[in-house]
Amino acid sequence: MKLFSRIMRKDPDGQISLVTPYEKVIVHVEDAPFVAVRVDRAGEPGAAAAFAIADGRADVALAGVEQPILVEIDPDSHEPSPYVLVRGGLEAKLSRPVFYELADMAEAFEGAAGQLGVWSQGQFFELGPAA
Repeated sequence: MKLFSRIMRKDPDGQISLVTPYEKVIVHVEDAPFVAVRVDRAGEPGAAAAFAIADGRADVALAGVEQPILVEIDPDSHEPSPYVLVRGGLEAKLSRPVFYELADMAEAFEGAAGQLGVWSQGQFFELGPAA
């Protein structure tokens, strides 16, 4: 699994492939190629905090400008689908326990009326509406 994750690439057209020096194999990914299984907060709550999100491969994304937390809301069910950008355009979907843990640490932000989110490396990432 670690070997394949290291040679995985996302092309500008969104296609995901496994690339070796000798060949390129297209991989069909249903949602996200990785799953985030752990979150840790360093520092006190607020803009000075930093969130480290680990996926099942023991790689860690430090949420911030280059590795944002993104939450897509399904227009029909209104269910959130949270992701963190891992590297090279590849995303890890936050597992339900990780998302709940983030939501438990969420706070309101004055600039986004009714939105809860988390601060990491000076960036505010919206998780969803307060109600």
